[in-house]
Amino acid sequence: MNNTFTKLPDTVMLDEAAPALVIIDQTLLPTELRLISLYSLSEIWDAIKKLKVRGAPAIGVAAGIALYLASHAILQKGVTDTTQFLDMLRADKDYLASSRPTAVNLFWALERMYKTALSFIENGGTVTACVDRLLAECKAIRDEDIASSKAIGENGLSLLTDGCGILTHCNAGQLATVRYGTALAPIHVGREKGMSFKVYCDETRPLLQGARLSAYELVCDGVDTTVICDNMASQVMKDGRIQAVIVGADRIAANGDAANKIGTSGVAILAKYYGIPFYVAAPTSTIDVTLKSGELIPIEQRKADEVTEMWYETRMAPEGANVFNPAFDVTPNELITAIITERGIIKPNYTENIAKIMEK
Repeated sequence: MNNTFTKLPDTVMLDEAAPALVIIDQTLLPTELRLISLYSLSEIWDAIKKLKVRGAPAIGVAAGIALYLASHAILQKGVTDTTQFLDMLRADKDYLASSRPTAVNLFWALERMYKTALSFIENGGTVTACVDRLLAECKAIRDEDIASSKAIGENGLSLLTDGCGILTHCNAGQLATVRYGTALAPIHVGREKGMSFKVYCDETRPLLQGARLSAYELVCDGVDTTVICDNMASQVMKDGRIQAVIVGADRIAANGDAANKIGTSGVAILAKYYGIPFYVAAPTSTIDVTLKSGELIPIEQRKADEVTEMWYETRMAPEGANVFNPAFDVTPNELITAIITERGIIKPNYTENIAKIMEK
């Protein structure tokens, strides 16, 4: 086991000089760590759709930077009329929003950036000055994500003990944010404090984010890491290896129902059976108070070849067989022990306590 921290670069960055969005191409991990620069909205749309950048908070930061780049490109075209500028920016916002349907941070960041521009223009700002204002706003979104992840880590760490066994599903670590992560943030923060954990990563079929991404960043941090197949979760719980389950979320409804990578709800059911606390870690920007329950969360359906062909030299399922490939499932609130946010830990009654924490 690697016992030294191999510092990863920030998952999402802004190259102001280019200007460009710079991301870790997560489709190449763990074989290759490559930073790629994205200049056009079509490149960024494609990167979000193809999971080159993924994880709700990271997508949100990328979207914020993307809309700044869009504003810069509009200005470079010589547009100085404020009405035309806002119309073009709104079209770019709507285009970026079409890349993925579930991660609420995508829409949150785009709306925040657009409303910033709208308010600035309505208060007499010029197009040139508005672009500068959007540059500052996308940087603020990035900085807030880093601070939020660190706070989630500190709050979540209060629920863990040194040396405990943790099960996680998918990747909600640094690679899903700018730094630290959400579900893995308590582990990374704990490591900075000299603590150690034994982490079991579900491989997370069909895209293997647990095996490829969570295990990768944890090994880089010197964490005792074990990859298991998704169908082994019950056995490691039964064996007494797991004292806590921590997962992330792409959207949390007002009642605490949480959408996360497909397979999460099954892990929650197992944790309930074995009496193991099941925690969801996410920033408050992931909470969608406009949705009363998880039944209203849109679930992305992805291409069949992710299941039948992506990881195989030859097709592994027969032609003619149907494939059901939802990207997410929804864990009902009664299976969630607590929701860990940057503002604190939310416990049942979720409807009441989410409303309170969102008022802060």
